[in-house]
Amino acid sequence: MKQQCALLVCVGLLGGSTPADLSPVDVDLELVLAVDVSYSMEIDEQRLQRQGYVNAFLQPALVNAIQSGAVGKIAVTYVEWGGSTVQVLPWTLIDGPGTAVQFADALRRQPMRRISFTSISNTLAFSRKLFQINPFQGRRRVVDISGDGPNNAGAPAPVARNATVAQGIVIDGLPIMLPRQDSASIPDLDAYYENCVIGGNGAFLLKVSDASDFANAILSKLIAEILGPKVSDLQRFALPLKRVDVRAGYNCFVGEEMQQAG
Repeated sequence: MKQQCALLVCVGLLGGSTPADLSPVDVDLELVLAVDVSYSMEIDEQRLQRQGYVNAFLQPALVNAIQSGAVGKIAVTYVEWGGSTVQVLPWTLIDGPGTAVQFADALRRQPMRRISFTSISNTLAFSRKLFQINPFQGRRRVVDISGDGPNNAGAPAPVARNATVAQGIVIDGLPIMLPRQDSASIPDLDAYYENCVIGGNGAFLLKVSDASDFANAILSKLIAEILGPKVSDLQRFALPLKRVDVRAGYNCFVGEEMQQAG
């Protein structure tokens, strides 16, 4: 059972107490946006990524997707991660254009940060705790995780993935595969995310292969997550989304091996 929290700001993270009779708020979706800010991400790329999320919450198509749900509301929190994870915006109820604009504006005003190392596993563990202490009761729970490299710190990514999926949480991926040389990245990052990171009912990934793709990719991915795993026609989005059902053999320790070799 979730610990009780004050609405919008989880006191479990900030300290303090809550009323014992506070009931969870029903929503269609509890969504953790987990955004890579590791040093392998160039600062200009981070700005494009941040702006992509800001712009997405200003789009009528996203608000329409939210209001089309059975409840017509979602709860979302924005975290940034590298080797550690920071909750940038608290859990926030979004139920229409006004609250969506407020969320976008709050995100726009946050300072940029960079965090060393890449720990997908720590991020998933952090996200699991965020679900446990938030003041919402969602019909679905999703972690939307972006990243430009494999896990190289903390527990192996598949261990964290399995623990997360076991709690009924879906993990979707946004592998960032921009055309540059970087010792922390791998050429088949989309395959790594497919085999080692994402999971759960209806899990999917959408890769970004050019900086100009960020805005469309983020908006398309968010709408698909809000609509849920029964979306029948993924191709109607601006970029192709890939559902994953069966995993093949893959070396999920490539990031750790690269870290040891370096």
